[in-house]
Amino acid sequence: MKIVQIGTGGWGKNHTRILSELGVLSAVCDSDAQKSKEYGEKYSVNYYRSVDDLIHTEEFEGAFVVTPTSTHTEITTKLLQAKKHVFVEKPMTYRSEDGQRIAELAEKNKVILTCGYIERFNPAVDIVKKIMKDKKFGDLLMLEFHRENRIPLHIKDVGIIYDTSVHDIDTANWLFDDMPHVVFARSGRVNHEHEDYASIMLGYKNDRIAIISSNWITPKRVRTFSAICTDAVITSDFISQEVRVETKEETEIPRNEKKEPLLLEIQNFLEAIERKNNIIVTAQQAVNVTKIAEAALLSSQKGIPIYLDLK
Repeated sequence: MKIVQIGTGGWGKNHTRILSELGVLSAVCDSDAQKSKEYGEKYSVNYYRSVDDLIHTEEFEGAFVVTPTSTHTEITTKLLQAKKHVFVEKPMTYRSEDGQRIAELAEKNKVILTCGYIERFNPAVDIVKKIMKDKKFGDLLMLEFHRENRIPLHIKDVGIIYDTSVHDIDTANWLFDDMPHVVFARSGRVNHEHEDYASIMLGYKNDRIAIISSNWITPKRVRTFSAICTDAVITSDFISQEVRVETKEETEIPRNEKKEPLLLEIQNFLEAIERKNNIIVTAQQAVNVTKIAEAALLSSQKGIPIYLDLK
């Protein structure tokens, strides 16, 4: 199998490393000619500056798009038109209508389109997902997510909702196995061109709730969530991958093998191309996350709840 990567900056360097380790990286492409050459020589693969040149010259089955959000639609459309399988880093597109269009194009051309909602592959989430499925501690009622960190210097074109909160939006949808019908949010800006702190409430059927708080202001790196069930409170750390289950009687720490979520995510995409398994994050699920993020921004601007009817 041959896989190419478009975009090498920021988070993209980790994709390049793993794809090379798996022996499937055949070419890199970056609009910065120096970066493209640097990564091409580092990993002994072909390198390009133009996506068009890459598509017309290189033979490959799938592509990773790890570029600024504003470029996702154009690049992904070209790849899908060439009938290539595509993994796009989150969020899939800036506008949900663009995401819907490329999702339909992927379906029409019978190729895989997925998006980098990596926390689904985090053992800290996977364990909680399995607990929810078994209903060992009753029903899941509420989720509370908390993320804080300094501003990532490479993020210029979006604020914290599109860059960070979308992870927790997707995780909430994944754990509830549902889509919210109402969104209410407040956000503000201190140091960034876009919003750098936000709190979002998602309302699901049967009075279930997800509360998502994020900021790029405090220096401490925190990524945690709590799942409140009828018979227990489960706390989970995205970074340490430690999970704790607290009931009235005891505190339990489930056995957990620490794994690299990005490796698992990339393997899922590659195995789906080979038809060895199903893709975990579907294109429509990624489109829905963008719709929810759009609603959060609109709610924050207008100061009112936004109601949704998602597929």
